[in-house]
Amino acid sequence: MTRPLPLLHHVVFAVPLERLDSATEYLTALGFQFQAFELEHIGLQVRLDWDRGFELIAPTPAAPTEPGTAADFLARCGDGLFSVIVRFADCNAAEHVAARYGVKSDFRQHHEGDGFQLTEIKLEPLFGIPLTLMTTNLPEGHSVGG
Repeated sequence: MTRPLPLLHHVVFAVPLERLDSATEYLTALGFQFQAFELEHIGLQVRLDWDRGFELIAPTPAAPTEPGTAADFLARCGDGLFSVIVRFADCNAAEHVAARYGVKSDFRQHHEGDGFQLTEIKLEPLFGIPLTLMTTNLPEGHSVGG
């Protein structure tokens, strides 16, 4: 049975690159199982446990520093909750709803390959809620690359 959307998908925590391995080891000891990869085009090292809903990101030296980026977040806030990813049937439609409340997007990305599509739209926080809207054709329990 398919669950109705929107659906809380995962949380993303930003840490500096020099602490990424330690943070990954800590969470692995607690039972998380991470896939490691780099998103070179946005300058991020990523550790993602898609099935358990947890992601660590760390900007590389080549990462952009504009508002909305992980590097900007770390410079302003230090380590912490970067965003809550919520899965929508149509993240573009959800973005239009957010805009009615004065919320603007500050980052977006789209990935395709091997039969999957994934779109994310990160919104500026409203009421202290850092949301990223996600749409994907991957069924629950299936991860990118897994």
